[in-house]
Amino acid sequence: MTTEIRVPALGESVTEATIGKWLKQQGDVVSADEPLVELETDKVSVEAPAPASGVLSEITAQEGDTVEVNALLGKISSNGAQASAPETKAAAPVKETTAPAVAGGEEIELRVPQSGESVTEADIGEWFKKVGDAVALDEPVVSLETDKAAMDVPSPAVGVIKSIAAQEGDTVEVGALLAVISAGEAAAAPAPERKSNGAAAPSVETAPAQDLSPAPRRVVAERGLDPSTIAGTGKDGRITKGDALAATPAAPAVARAPSAPRETGPREERVKMSRLRQTIARRLKESQDTAAMLSTFNDVDMTAVMSLRSQYKELFEKKHGIKLGFMSLFAKACTHALKEVPDVNAEIDGTDIIYKNHYDIGIAVGSDRGLVVPVVRDTDLKSLAEIELEIADYGRRARSGDLKLEEMQGGTFTISNGGIYGSLLSTPILNLPQSGILGMHRIEKRPVVIDDEVVVRPMMYLALSYDHRIVDGKGAVTFLVRVKENLEDPQRLLLDL
Repeated sequence: MTTEIRVPALGESVTEATIGKWLKQQGDVVSADEPLVELETDKVSVEAPAPASGVLSEITAQEGDTVEVNALLGKISSNGAQASAPETKAAAPVKETTAPAVAGGEEIELRVPQSGESVTEADIGEWFKKVGDAVALDEPVVSLETDKAAMDVPSPAVGVIKSIAAQEGDTVEVGALLAVISAGEAAAAPAPERKSNGAAAPSVETAPAQDLSPAPRRVVAERGLDPSTIAGTGKDGRITKGDALAATPAAPAVARAPSAPRETGPREERVKMSRLRQTIARRLKESQDTAAMLSTFNDVDMTAVMSLRSQYKELFEKKHGIKLGFMSLFAKACTHALKEVPDVNAEIDGTDIIYKNHYDIGIAVGSDRGLVVPVVRDTDLKSLAEIELEIADYGRRARSGDLKLEEMQGGTFTISNGGIYGSLLSTPILNLPQSGILGMHRIEKRPVVIDDEVVVRPMMYLALSYDHRIVDGKGAVTFLVRVKENLEDPQRLLLDL
């Protein structure tokens, strides 16, 4: 009996992923629910588990491939039969490739592989080999960057690089010629021995034992890092993209000359924007172009909240095992305000408005990978302690790269705290399709007038960015005033006022 391994559902807005790394080889024995392959999306890495116990009899998608949801990844034979390819070899099984057995001296073309229906071109990221270098079967030869991810193109045969048809930085279409390999020639000659200029700086290919997946491999290559010096925090000690980003570069990145614009000065450096960064930039711009985005501001006296925390700090931590922070109080204050102004908790779907009667608050968390927004669900039903524990757990897992994709989807409203970085005031960008996002800022003592007297109070500016297509100015201002009132007098939350 054969069981198919398919790409699992990755969330309502994610339709495809990139194969990061196979954790098992063809012919390996696997157990049900054992992780088989890493899938990388724009937001997170996930592991696809084995749907049944048996033998991994076939792998149909290779590392670096872009696959759609429900696409076939491989097959598991539950009768214990080995895969047909490994049966013909005495050595350990390897991935399927196109015609690796060729006559000596035959020329094999290396072309841009298909990377999904929506991907028609890619940028040449880096050549790991040069003309005259020996290559092994399945050894990475060149990295490509698409809108979705970075991937490596492996050698289809053992041989020597005869010619290279596309240079680093070039944009190439799917099927375009990358290089020509003379199969079977001087395969035993190690590439580094033929370098005429002597000592070259070590690159990612000098440490193949690290077995990096495409995302961290790309960061390592771009920043000139030595993988052997990076401590991995991923599963089984593997190096994650966050580990690579946190590592100190061995040397400054070399600027790549652009095909156009101005020349860089002697104290400037030009680095090409990655395809992934271009995609992020485009999506942020789409948010601005799609929504009729507007911001309204207010300030809040944090005296009551700070007194509350100070009074119950030790008792709260002793009972719940977590410190009472600001975020749980802000989440509760926003939830209370969302109930009064449901437009801020709604979204546009075509010509319809979807009003949500659940309150799932996204909490922006900074990490080495960038800003991620895990969602605390049903904040109206959870206690302050439950919210604090969940936020703390999200923060730890965001820094280690262990957040799951579904934990960052489905939010109805977002809170972003720029104050932890010292921000005084900002206008946060909407997280579409949401209609509102609250920006928190730093607390600073300022003179304010209370009962005709000037007093010094700990004040914080609040900013609400909202979609004016759904939320009117009156609703936005009312929402922010309710948040302010709830924080300045937290007992309103208890009394549901």
